[in-house]
Amino acid sequence: MVNPEIQGRVYPATEPYLVGREKVREFARAVLSASPLHLDPEAARAAGFADVVAPPTFAVVVQEATLAQLLADEEAGVDFSRVVHGDQRFTYSRPIVAGDELTATLTIAAVKQLGGHSMVTASSEVVDAAGSHVVTAISTLVVRGEE
Repeated sequence: MVNPEIQGRVYPATEPYLVGREKVREFARAVLSASPLHLDPEAARAAGFADVVAPPTFAVVVQEATLAQLLADEEAGVDFSRVVHGDQRFTYSRPIVAGDELTATLTIAAVKQLGGHSMVTASSEVVDAAGSHVVTAISTLVVRGEE
């Protein structure tokens, strides 16, 4: 059972993540995106971006570091072997672009108990090096109860 007292907990900001052009390209290929904005720096520049633009779901790469904080928090009581990903949402202020240096801060928005299972909603606010909001990634993790 997840500790309901972690609701509202805010974890320290992650170390900066430098978004690399090749990581963006690899991610784009992995999600089967053929958009030249994701693959070709010249096409991205022609569209007004400094470099290749990450696909919208790329934010999970940055969010992963925040979720690792939750999983490492012994007080939280999250048994990763029992976790199922329930939901994922993103709210963008602007796209992620290669060259961005991003940090993320995790807030536990909600902890609910349902039929012996726990549902943890975690919100990761991602900002750039200037501190400007880029994206908020919200995940709901279902932690299955004992069988």
